[in-house]
Amino acid sequence: MSPAGARIVVATGNAGKLREVRALLQRRYEVVGLEAFPGVVLPEEGDDYHENAIRKAHAAAIATGLPALADDSGIEVEALGGAPGPHSARYGGASLDAAGRNRLLLTVLSDVPAHGRAARFFCVAALALPDGTVESAEGECRGRILETASGRAGFGYDPVFQPEGFAGSMAELPDAEKNRLSHRGRAVAALQPALVRLVG
Repeated sequence: MSPAGARIVVATGNAGKLREVRALLQRRYEVVGLEAFPGVVLPEEGDDYHENAIRKAHAAAIATGLPALADDSGIEVEALGGAPGPHSARYGGASLDAAGRNRLLLTVLSDVPAHGRAARFFCVAALALPDGTVESAEGECRGRILETASGRAGFGYDPVFQPEGFAGSMAELPDAEKNRLSHRGRAVAALQPALVRLVG
């Protein structure tokens, strides 16, 4: 926490995202999740990372009166023309959980050879203030989709994604290493100058 006790609310209902952002920011800020503000409703997500992140951050800042940080992220698979992209959290429909989405992705790519399984995680992080000020930044992590899921850490598509330069999946990395190289970690790092300038 900063000496001034600056508070930032993270506009997400995803416990994994909250945990990662808290680890990235807690040395300087008091990071709180939406569980502290049960009345806050985030807008529905659309087809654009930037718009989704900004709308979520803005809604949380207005509702809580605090600086708010939100992100929108997804996995983009080259063999699928960049899909599922912004629809990653809803890939395959609402009935699938994260493990089900991973199984679906592996099934869809079952006939794609190793050299054709390039992919990237992409993230837009947005900071919004209650006065309407908004800043955003991007981050990416390139790699490939594995043939089978591996690892129990992380969340989402981490078990099926192998970052460039690593032998295993994102879900096999220690938290600190994942936060250093992940799309979300890089987006939040790129947003740090705006955080310091606008929040303190």
